[in-house]
Amino acid sequence: MENQGILLYIGIALIILLVLWYIWTANNLIAKRNRVKQCRSGICVALKQRNDMIPNLVAAVKSYMGHENETLTRIAELRSRTFQPSQESEQIKTGNELSSLISKLQLSVEDYPELKASEQFTRLQRSIEDMELQLQAIRRTYNAAVTDYNNSIEMFPSSIVAGRQNHYQEELIDIPEQEQRNVDVSALLK
Repeated sequence: MENQGILLYIGIALIILLVLWYIWTANNLIAKRNRVKQCRSGICVALKQRNDMIPNLVAAVKSYMGHENETLTRIAELRSRTFQPSQESEQIKTGNELSSLISKLQLSVEDYPELKASEQFTRLQRSIEDMELQLQAIRRTYNAAVTDYNNSIEMFPSSIVAGRQNHYQEELIDIPEQEQRNVDVSALLK
């Protein structure tokens, strides 16, 4: 009789531990999913902030650069697209393309010493460069949060809880192929 009582207490303790583990794991997965959402939102906020600076940069550059008009037009088009209500993933993709165009614009500016000497342009250029660095940091943070979340979803035993609570993998931010290519410095120096 005494053994049955001990086994009953052990069984109840195991069930309580299992329930507590399930609750802890479910809450942990929710916290990780919310961290991913927070990081994605941070990227969108940084993109909006950068896009608010772009008209000033474009206006400053337009007065000096006639033949880079195509790049300026594409930047303006991408900027206006990021203000339209869309999926966060589409905003991030557009932001990546905009980042590559801004770096091309920065290289084109090298041909205009009077523009580089403009205090307003220099200040805007530094602000956008700072924003690009912030975006890179936020993207790295986002990818780290997504990797942590995806690992939790896939690894046993938390994968059991993830499957029951409809947790799905998130996508990492990929760098566009054009930004992965090596820069041809000799072409830039011509």
